[in-house]
Amino acid sequence: MAKGEATVQELVDQISRSEIQLPEMQRQYVWRASRVRDLFDSLYRGWPSGAILLWETDEEVALQDFAVSQNHGDRGSSKLLLDGQQRLTSLSAVIRGEPIQTRGRKRPIELLFNLDHPETSGPATEVDEEEGESEEVIDEELLEVNGVEVSEASETEILRNVSEMTFIVKVNRLAKMPNWVPVSEVFANEDNVHFIKRAGVSSMDDPRFNLYNVRLNRLRQIKKYVYRLDTLERSLNYDEVTEIFVRVNSLGAKLRSSDLALAQITAKWRGSLSIFQKFQVETAKTGLDLDLGAHLRALIVMATGQSHFRNVASIDADSLKSAWNQAVTGTNFACNFLRANCGLTSTTLLSSPFLVTALAYFGHMRGYEINEADAAALRRWALLANAKARYSRGSSETILDQDLAVIRAGSGPDQLLDRLAGQVGRLEVTVADLVGRNQRSSLFKTLFVALSQDGAKDWKTGVKIALSHAGSQDRLQFHHIFPKDLLKGHYQPNEIDDMANLAFIGGKTNREISNRPPETYLPEMVREYGGDRFSPHLVPLESGLHSIESFPNFLAERRRLLAHRIDNFLNPSTSNARS
Repeated sequence: MAKGEATVQELVDQISRSEIQLPEMQRQYVWRASRVRDLFDSLYRGWPSGAILLWETDEEVALQDFAVSQNHGDRGSSKLLLDGQQRLTSLSAVIRGEPIQTRGRKRPIELLFNLDHPETSGPATEVDEEEGESEEVIDEELLEVNGVEVSEASETEILRNVSEMTFIVKVNRLAKMPNWVPVSEVFANEDNVHFIKRAGVSSMDDPRFNLYNVRLNRLRQIKKYVYRLDTLERSLNYDEVTEIFVRVNSLGAKLRSSDLALAQITAKWRGSLSIFQKFQVETAKTGLDLDLGAHLRALIVMATGQSHFRNVASIDADSLKSAWNQAVTGTNFACNFLRANCGLTSTTLLSSPFLVTALAYFGHMRGYEINEADAAALRRWALLANAKARYSRGSSETILDQDLAVIRAGSGPDQLLDRLAGQVGRLEVTVADLVGRNQRSSLFKTLFVALSQDGAKDWKTGVKIALSHAGSQDRLQFHHIFPKDLLKGHYQPNEIDDMANLAFIGGKTNREISNRPPETYLPEMVREYGGDRFSPHLVPLESGLHSIESFPNFLAERRRLLAHRIDNFLNPSTSNARS
């Protein structure tokens, strides 16, 4: 194995000229913007950032595109990137100022650099190979990405916390401040004076002039950061390199098991990655945007009857192709069933993609012939398994394998329900289940489905709530019925963010209500639009529940209403009997 070195700029240029290519054994680009931020922070400080593993070969190898653009000419002899894709793609995107393109979508990676950052670094963040709303909501999400808890912080506290950081993922309100500089602009422009003047420094005698000048030059030095290169020799063949790729990444626990399985599958079935990705894109168009690993798991389930990727090495190419055809049919059935029968129209409403896998296998084992009684029971099981987060309680693969075994034995949905009851204790939903739950809860997702089926509408526009709405006016948001600003200092954050204090409305309505108290805005809106707008949302309209002092009583009453509706939605026959 040859050893060498290359600067970041040299590697970025080689990717641009297609001198470094990406073999299909590699997974897609998956880094979040916060990881890119941490990478730049590490390189800015000169900290170690690992090595790059390449394979130089003349062999015809199936390739995939980088998530950044390349100038594709006569490839000839190329170096294939085996380890370092996430880092080099991130560096290329920011330094060249280009968006990342994955699964047919483009997204920018925009970082801001703090000219006034402290000399000492904050807590170290390990960098490895893992992994439309209103402007204000986007900013809040990105503040959370940058490690700032906006739900508990005042504006002053937010600015103070962020001022301690050197790099952040772009936040609109901070991008307008003079000391925060767009990183890609710095790499594109060698004129420091432009940025320094924009930061409010008008004289070279100002001590900030030299400080900012040094820091901007230091930022550009990232392009001269030197990576160690390990290059595998030409004598190795594709199968040997695949084995090296799997072992290197297994030892470092850098890749998920699905990523390692992908390398093994593509080694046996050349050109299969493009087939997988095409189906992934087609499925995403329906609303259920599943990770590539979920589709590979369906393939493994169809081939072996169990969910673990460890047996992929024993499956030959013909069996992989046959199992993939079955996986496609099964996944289409599962997605159609979830959307049409269950109302789960988006991946954001799923507590786990394993639910898709189980339904795909059920349809496959039944030959896609399911009578009315079993379809109703299967719907109930799917909704309950989703609401109770079945596959998030313990080892997900073990739990999925238990369900697959039940299905393989020819048992029906009732047996799946029995197994679920054995896990969660009871299938009904009570008030106690809702206490302390917030917007991340699977029960909150179930609530959305139930209310949307009840015809819940935006309080002002009358547009039915849906995840697919476009535009800042109608795009769905969850609104704190008692605004956070009013409750801070009176109640704990977990009480403020309780799902019983949240309602689904459009962005414009949310912004117009702002931080007004419910005892003011609710009576006005009831007079204007009628109480029927609020009844599907199960918002108590009794005036005695709308003061800050009565907030605990409001939560208790709304939890009661929500628990009854969710239980009726999940267990219609038994719930009606109890009523």
